[in-house]
Amino acid sequence: MKIAFIGLGNMGGGMAANLVKAGHEVNAFDLSEEALSAAKGNGCATFSDAREAVQGVEAVVTMLPNGAIVKSVYTDSVIGHAPAGAVLLDCSTIDVASAREVISAAEAAGYDMVDAPVSGGIAAANGGTLTFMVGGTGEAFARAEPILGAMGKAVIHAGDAGNGQAAKICNNMLLGIHMIGTCEAFAMAQKLGLDPQTFYDISSVSSGQNWSMTSYCPVPGVGPQSPSDNDYQGGFATALMLKDLRLAMEAAESSGSATPMGARAAALYEDFNGAGNGGLDFSAIIKML
Repeated sequence: MKIAFIGLGNMGGGMAANLVKAGHEVNAFDLSEEALSAAKGNGCATFSDAREAVQGVEAVVTMLPNGAIVKSVYTDSVIGHAPAGAVLLDCSTIDVASAREVISAAEAAGYDMVDAPVSGGIAAANGGTLTFMVGGTGEAFARAEPILGAMGKAVIHAGDAGNGQAAKICNNMLLGIHMIGTCEAFAMAQKLGLDPQTFYDISSVSSGQNWSMTSYCPVPGVGPQSPSDNDYQGGFATALMLKDLRLAMEAAESSGSATPMGARAAALYEDFNGAGNGGLDFSAIIKML
């Protein structure tokens, strides 16, 4: 299949490379020359204009920073420029309203489109083990699923347009809450004289067990390899976690949802990010606690 891939950042670059590995012909576009050079090295054809990249393709995949850019790219360079039969897949993490607005515009122009944000981070993007949460019609999902399957280990239909973003926002709000709670528990255990490894050995098989502890431990040298073992470099940046928590708070306000724990997590990550830690992995918040 011939696929255009727009947005070759930390996540998109690995995703586009995995499409090539799966046997697809990939037209790659990004504003960064460095990203384009890396994509070319991974077997993509590179383009200096997004409209040129979508010519003659059967699918368009986007991985972009925010809703405003997603709307701009689809309005200016994809809708009406990609072939009418192409399926469109936006894998960015954006607000639900923007996702539904773009999909509505695409459908009005005759395209099938899904919102398909991801979970898994840079390592999963490079390794092809992402989880995709997909919103859109059943027909659009059926067309998008094999493309997403080349980049991930799990592709789950979340329902109507925008529901992929809803699932991502709710999931990452819960992740932020869990990580802060895990950091608090480890910090208190240590101050009470309990060795971190001992606490891990107990809590990881008890009722306090959670993903942030057993798969992504914020304490160096405890549990499986994680960014804490690399001075909190790599992984899922604090700035990105804060972006998702801000989206969650916007969604909570618009839907009338009570999220007191989510709001507190967002406030703590605002403080941590504001202190100049936006580039550190989000588990580094244990330093503040």
